[in-house]
Amino acid sequence: MTSDTTANTDAGNGNGTHTEVLTTRDGIPLKVSLAKALRREKLRSLALIAPLLVFILITFAAPIADMLFRSVENGIVSDTLPKTVQALSSWEADSPQTPGEPVFKALYEDLLVATEQKTHTRLGSRLNYEASGMSSLFRKTGRRVDRMDEAGPFKEQFIDVDDGWDELETWQVLKRYSPTITSGYFLNAADMELTADGVSMKPENERIYLYLFWRTLLLSLTITFSCLLLGYPVAFLLAALPARSANLLMILVLLPFWTSLLVRTSAWKVLLQQQGVINDFLVAIGIVGDANRLVMINNQTGTVIAMTHILLPFMILPLYSVMKTVSPTYVRAAKSLGATDWTAFWRVYFPQTVPGIGAGSILVFILAIGYYITPELVGGTSGIFISNRIAYHISSSLNWGLAAALGVILLGAVMLLFYVYDKIVGIDNVKLG
Repeated sequence: MTSDTTANTDAGNGNGTHTEVLTTRDGIPLKVSLAKALRREKLRSLALIAPLLVFILITFAAPIADMLFRSVENGIVSDTLPKTVQALSSWEADSPQTPGEPVFKALYEDLLVATEQKTHTRLGSRLNYEASGMSSLFRKTGRRVDRMDEAGPFKEQFIDVDDGWDELETWQVLKRYSPTITSGYFLNAADMELTADGVSMKPENERIYLYLFWRTLLLSLTITFSCLLLGYPVAFLLAALPARSANLLMILVLLPFWTSLLVRTSAWKVLLQQQGVINDFLVAIGIVGDANRLVMINNQTGTVIAMTHILLPFMILPLYSVMKTVSPTYVRAAKSLGATDWTAFWRVYFPQTVPGIGAGSILVFILAIGYYITPELVGGTSGIFISNRIAYHISSSLNWGLAAALGVILLGAVMLLFYVYDKIVGIDNVKLG
């Protein structure tokens, strides 16, 4: 496109007015040519960020979408026992009697295929999360189903294999979890269960997840507050010192990043145990007796101490970057007008560091609420987080649906806290310098 333009005159309006349309040398209207140029720039920009966008979709968005799906997916029952599920559709779960012969015949036909494909054990394991004994029931039946008389009667043969097939609870569980979408995982994650009478809380001795969620939230807030309490003076000192001294101290702040997380956590186990360095020092100076050594490991205290040490740099760095932008002339001006040191700090300096406090607190809290390695090593049974149970269900119990539901609830809780923080403080006030 060149800068040469042509003026076209439109005299067809009858009043003698002339409208000039600017065009390029090729006769294309200038507005159209500019629009094409802008479109090409946008496409070029999109092509530049496309690799990053694809990377985020594959490594971030897709796993979250898969987690959301797994938290409600329950196709294993209908896929393994399709004929049984169809036959059970006419049986009411609140019926006082177990299903009739047609349902047992359908179960026989489905189990013949399932045992051949070895999918009946997976089904039993899935249903065992909802009612204990279902796994052994399907395994035992799978070993003997091929020896049943294909002419029937099937109900008596199944009951002869295991009395569990004559129990209403067995069929009620199959009926409740026959749909491909289930709320069972989320109910378990909230210490509830789906029974024949509807949704109800689990017995007191089986409730664990709501308490773990509360403990995770409380300890994460405690760790965040501890990091703020320790990190604010350090960041203030770094911002006030000359550049040479501040750079030297900054190396000490970043030094933990150069050490393995496992090594740092293991070091705290050595320091905090009852026969460890800290207790030996306290006994040596007479603060505590040898018989009254402090218990600081395998509990919540160990988790808070170790994680505060690990996450402290993530609080100091945002605070330092914001404090460096605060001019010291403001404080001097306040003192010159009669303010005390405390008043000048609290009324003038501190409000200007609130964006750094917000950034550091959000960063530390998000990291703390999802930590599981450090609580696993130093937390014991009373200091673990909900993330430890998620890891357990993923790697040990293989109950991925429950792990996904716990993860979705944790994600929802974090998003809710973000919303509350935005309403109270304002997410726009969060700055990194």
